[in-house]
Amino acid sequence: MNTFDAHATPVRTGYDSDVPPNLLEFMLKSWNPKGRKLPKVIPDAASFRRRRERLSQRFPGELLVIPTGHRKVRSNDTYYAFRPGTDFYYLTGAFEPDCVLVLLPRGEAHEALLFVEPSPGKSDATFFTDRNKGELWEGPRFGVSESEKRYAIDCRPLPELAATLEAATALPNAKQRMLCGFSRDTEALLGPGGPEQAKRDEELATFLSEMRLIKDTSELKALRSAVEATKRGFEDVIARLPGARGERELEGVFWTRARIEGNEVGYTSIVASGAHACTLHWKHNDGTIRRGDLLLLDAGVEGHSLYTADVTRTLPISGRYTREQRAVYEIVLAAQNAALKMVKPGNDFMAPNKAAMQVLAHGLERLGILPTSAEEALRDENQFYRRYSLHNVSHMLGLDVHDCALARAENYKYGKLRPGMVLTVEPGLYFQTDDLTVPAKYRGIGVRIEDDIVVTATGHRNLSSILPREPDEVEAWMHQVWKRGARKRR
Repeated sequence: MNTFDAHATPVRTGYDSDVPPNLLEFMLKSWNPKGRKLPKVIPDAASFRRRRERLSQRFPGELLVIPTGHRKVRSNDTYYAFRPGTDFYYLTGAFEPDCVLVLLPRGEAHEALLFVEPSPGKSDATFFTDRNKGELWEGPRFGVSESEKRYAIDCRPLPELAATLEAATALPNAKQRMLCGFSRDTEALLGPGGPEQAKRDEELATFLSEMRLIKDTSELKALRSAVEATKRGFEDVIARLPGARGERELEGVFWTRARIEGNEVGYTSIVASGAHACTLHWKHNDGTIRRGDLLLLDAGVEGHSLYTADVTRTLPISGRYTREQRAVYEIVLAAQNAALKMVKPGNDFMAPNKAAMQVLAHGLERLGILPTSAEEALRDENQFYRRYSLHNVSHMLGLDVHDCALARAENYKYGKLRPGMVLTVEPGLYFQTDDLTVPAKYRGIGVRIEDDIVVTATGHRNLSSILPREPDEVEAWMHQVWKRGARKRR
């Protein structure tokens, strides 16, 4: 059963008990022989098939190999929870480790084969002796027939992969492409390649990333579901705020919602209270919760579909923004609104960012923070506003929180917005506690507002508009959550 992952932790360790022959004989007897019930076909199996067909059309006559990867060691012989490789999942919907998708050239088309590890059930000793994959240790896994039914794709036993690839690459004028970096075992089967092969493999990765730039109906539905769960997670955090002692407590509250309604969090949650909000990727989450501070919560539920939300709200822990907090918040909100107006097909991807920076710079000028006028600060050779807002306002969103990362710049950062793209819009202002250019009353305030936006044929739709953004609405939302919680406690 442990036939493929050559880099796995050893099946047996120094602290495992020996298995005497009599125990082995006893363990292999008297199990109910009835066969496993075949699973239902995954939802949207037709969408996964269409994606494979599109990939096939792009590389006719070429062998294509896409592994999902293996479980990763966290510490010694314990593993992180497995998450399939994004592109592999995008093409198959399959969730188990060690699998490999192979598209075998058949004329101008391809035969799609999914290689999966056989599941012998309790027919050999591995079901109780293999701590990595044995059924009594890790639970049952799909075998070949179950996977074929579940994923609506022809499946083969993983031990047959080597012979299949050898036969495919032995054909005259055989060309191959592989998604590298996920399985050294699979890469070894294809053998070393030179610079030309590396370029071909890179083209495959790039094409898959650019395929994912445009979301189909099933993907948009999955993203909406993830956002809806994320809203409930935010409300869980708000409900806990009055009695919360620390950021990590609130991180755990949101994580609980992610595990209840989805697969996991889509990324490490940023739970930044007070001046911690001025650290853009604050992930220690070890600060205390103080009533007069702001809480910057940047978090998203990754659904069972693996599509993730990515939402940020900056909340007044007391339930009311102070004058200074509101002044900064309203500048950021105005910047986001300006950016949202620029999210429409045909506009540059960077157009929302440019619009947001204009508003932020003029807001900084009004607060008396910039050393020059806003227009002077916005000049390319200056960009002084970036001292207080380090990041651009958008990135693509989907199966990865920073989706489509291998797409070419001309199709992403320097490309045009197209219907079906999903991106974040997330301006922010961050005033460090030791920044002497900032008036003391604003130091330690960090504000970011982030929403998940789909480009439509005529403009855009805000998938996360169900979470309030206007400061009065945020305050009302928080008090409504607290009131609802008080009623439940009666």
